Amino acid sequence: MDEAQRRTLAEVTRLVSSQEGHVTRLKQVAAALQRLPRYTGVYFYELRGETLVLVAHAGRDTEHEHIPVGDGICGLSARTRDAVIVEDVKSDPRYLACNLETQSEIVVPIMSAGTYLAQIDIDSDHRAAFGAADRAFLEGVAALVRPLFPTA
Repeated sequence: MDEAQRRTLAEVTRLVSSQEGHVTRLKQVAAALQRLPRYTGVYFYELRGETLVLVAHAGRDTEHEHIPVGDGICGLSARTRDAVIVEDVKSDPRYLACNLETQSEIVVPIMSAGTYLAQIDIDSDHRAAFGAADRAFLEGVAALVRPLFPTA
C-alpha cells in the first residue's frame, strides 16, 4: 500500500464513522477514492435480489444504474463472489461500456459472513491500471464500508 492509499484509508475510516446518512457517507468515500491516481470513476453498487443497484458514485456518471447478476464485469463479480480485474476492457466481451475513455476496471465485493452485499467498482482511463496492491487496498476499504450496507 502506498502513502496515498494509506491517507485515503484513514480518510475513509473517518468518513464511515461520521453521523451523516449512509448514502452521503458512501458518496464521500467514493469522492475520496476518486482522488487517487488512475481511479477515474468510483461506483458503489448494492445487491438487491438478483440486481446490482447503483447507490453512490464519484467521477463520470454511468447509464448502468441497474445491472443483473451475471452481466458485465460487475455482474460477474456478484455471480462469482470474487474480485475481478480487467486490464483492457476493450478486449473483454463481458465489459458493459459506459464511456470510450475507460481502459481498465476493478470490482471488489463487499461481503458479510459469506453474503455478497455490495461492491466497489472502479474504472480507469489507463490500461492495466489495477493490480494486487489495488485489490488489497480496496478489500480494506470494503471492510470499512461494510457496515453501511444492510446485511439481508
